[in-house]
Amino acid sequence: MTLVDMARFNWLVVSKHRFRTAMVMLALVIGVSAVNLLIGLGEGARLFILGEFSFLGKNTLIVMPGKKETTGGMPPITGESPRDITLQDSLSVQRLPEVRMMAPLVVGFAELSYQGRLRESLVVGTSQDFMQIRKLEVQQGQFLPDVPLEEGNAVAVIGRTLKRELFGPEPALGRWLRAGDRRFRVIGVLSSKGMALGMDFDEVMIVPVASAQALFNQEGLFRVFAEVRSYDYVESAKERIASVIRERHDGEEDVTVITQDALLASFDKILQTLTLAVGGVAAISLVVAGVLIMNVMLISVSQRTDEIGLLKALGADAVTIERLFLSEAVLLALLGGATGLLLSESLLAIGRVFYPNVPLGSPLWAKTAAFMTAILTALIFAWLPSRRASAMEPVAALNESRGV
Repeated sequence: MTLVDMARFNWLVVSKHRFRTAMVMLALVIGVSAVNLLIGLGEGARLFILGEFSFLGKNTLIVMPGKKETTGGMPPITGESPRDITLQDSLSVQRLPEVRMMAPLVVGFAELSYQGRLRESLVVGTSQDFMQIRKLEVQQGQFLPDVPLEEGNAVAVIGRTLKRELFGPEPALGRWLRAGDRRFRVIGVLSSKGMALGMDFDEVMIVPVASAQALFNQEGLFRVFAEVRSYDYVESAKERIASVIRERHDGEEDVTVITQDALLASFDKILQTLTLAVGGVAAISLVVAGVLIMNVMLISVSQRTDEIGLLKALGADAVTIERLFLSEAVLLALLGGATGLLLSESLLAIGRVFYPNVPLGSPLWAKTAAFMTAILTALIFAWLPSRRASAMEPVAALNESRGV
């Protein structure tokens, strides 16, 4: 029996037993679509989060309080430090020959008010260099003035959404707003930037770092961004920054200096592992589909003993009978797998419409893996029924079909 004859025969079988075919295909569709859909969601989340963290250039170092040595793991997000990073520490970093720009960071939330309008907002204290390091643009007015870090000017730059909610159609430049127990004069409005690293720059207020320290009554810095002169200086600058702060902290290694590449690599590894884990959990549904295939095929063997006996009486050997049942399982897997991929890709496309900022979509290897797993599962679980069918004797099969 040729492959074409085998395919035609199996197509007649699956089209004749529509309910059985529908049940097997439904299980395969659920399994394949679940694997592809969950991997697509995980991959979309991974790319979105990496995009959120890729706001800095390759030449930028991040100095964080706390010292945690890791070997390929996640860099510390919150430091555990015996002492804070101070403005003087950041100035010592700025004086290093490898460093081109430096921006200290103080972050906190405050209630902003203007003529009775209230708004809880993120307040960022930093310096003028933050604009270039973070690649911000000012739509109106200007960014923070270039003044000594210790000088706490009462000026602020606000995001577009914050401007609209506090000032409405009125011009914001030159107006005074209150943040906590202090007043700030608006000197600039940022261009729309959106969300990055959990910070929505459309709803943020940026003030001089010394003003933020006074507002939140804290001396320590949240982070220090240092942009080196070229990528070739990254490693040497990393060592020099750690060394100079260690000297200022009486020999204590209580800061962590990381590059964006290290941060992205750590997140990428974690998110890839989570995506594969979620896909593996979804693959269990394909095992359930395989069990259903085996049960259906076993029932099919008992119901088709007359066909098996007739085929053997006409000269079909055991290998041909086995191939018929295996090819039927493969045909069902092909139909179910293709339908499952189509369904999951449609759902991912709908998700991209509702969430355009998240690049939802499964990679080619995920589609291929889901499809091939469905075929492999069908072959494995159809093997036992096919062996049972191929082992039947022609006369015994015909007699069994007649109840003899």
